[in-house]
Amino acid sequence: MQISADQIALVNKQINALVSAGSFYGKKLAEAGISAVNSQKEFEQLPFSEKADLRDAYPLGLMTAPEEEIVRIHSSSGTTGLPVIIPYTAKDVDDWGEMFKRCYEVAGITNMDRIQITPGYGLWTAGIGFQNGAEKLGAMVIPMGPGNTEKQLQMMQDMGSTVICATSSYALLLAEEIEKRGIKKNIKLRKGVIGSERWGEKMRNRIQESLGIELYDIYGLTEIYGPGIGINCSYNTGMHYWDDFLYIEIIDPVTLKPVPDGEWGEIVITTLVKEGAPLIRYRTHDLSRIIPGECPCGRSFPRLDTIKGRTDDMMKIKGVNVFPAQIEEILQSFPEVSSEYQIRISHLDGKDTMRIYVETSGHTDFQDLANRVASKVKSVIGFTPLVKVVEIGLLPRSEKKTKRVIDERFD
Repeated sequence: MQISADQIALVNKQINALVSAGSFYGKKLAEAGISAVNSQKEFEQLPFSEKADLRDAYPLGLMTAPEEEIVRIHSSSGTTGLPVIIPYTAKDVDDWGEMFKRCYEVAGITNMDRIQITPGYGLWTAGIGFQNGAEKLGAMVIPMGPGNTEKQLQMMQDMGSTVICATSSYALLLAEEIEKRGIKKNIKLRKGVIGSERWGEKMRNRIQESLGIELYDIYGLTEIYGPGIGINCSYNTGMHYWDDFLYIEIIDPVTLKPVPDGEWGEIVITTLVKEGAPLIRYRTHDLSRIIPGECPCGRSFPRLDTIKGRTDDMMKIKGVNVFPAQIEEILQSFPEVSSEYQIRISHLDGKDTMRIYVETSGHTDFQDLANRVASKVKSVIGFTPLVKVVEIGLLPRSEKKTKRVIDERFD
């Protein structure tokens, strides 16, 4: 995706703000003698920014606007080190709400919808992001937050919620509970907006069929506003993202060079108008591709493909690089297997072992299915895992993100 002249002008405003504020990135630019870029080539010579840079700036080293203009902070989870603190100005909050409003509109959601929000509130960007966009749209918000499934289902029925916002894991849990309780006739849901974790086609189909709703895949990350920077339309040919707010590149994660549209690689994002904590060439480590050509819906906004995984998802087992998405793709080829799976990696008797737990939704010979799955994995990846088949519903469900890969080698 070529950067436009308008986008370059906005990048130069961001460069000026970063250098003036003396932030970590501003210092990088000042040391390199960079005060502006004038072409695609010059832009691609700008240094990347990484999550480690953002952690090093803790707590408020990313703050680029004057403190009196900062109205809010959000934070990443900090599960693998210091959290990343992102300051927002009032304009940032408003811009984020505008992007999220567009997402709802692309999904065909209107101010007559009742939107039940189940992701978490607080320092995390999820719940408040969904709410901000819904209020900008003028819809009725039911700000439930996570957990308390009993209360979620009660409010869903009593309030006649028409839209559910959730992680895919929690949407599946709700769908299974609705089926189990036989209350589907009381549920008025028509659409679901799903975000925060990668999910496969099999899981999407289970939730859609179980609840009888249309599902929309929303994209975002705390460092770049939060959820709401992109969403798929009804044609489901990728997620439209808002290129008046963001410039997105796809790079080869090894060579760090941009790849042509249509090729898979790592998403790198530059914020074009962010004030509180602008980021230039931020490596997300999410794997996707820019879909070339026009969408059948006629919108001019460019499209990203579904997130395939992350560069740091990779597992090295018996000298082989394996991604969870590869295992998921194999499992999707077995109609008897449900959408839920778990991978456990351990080190026993001097060698690595991969165990794959899968649920079956049909009446089948468990051992025969396990053998067939193991054989297919070996043919694709090159080694034979231990496969255990269990009845549907036995693998853990989550109100947040489901942990599908458990590496016990380092416990």
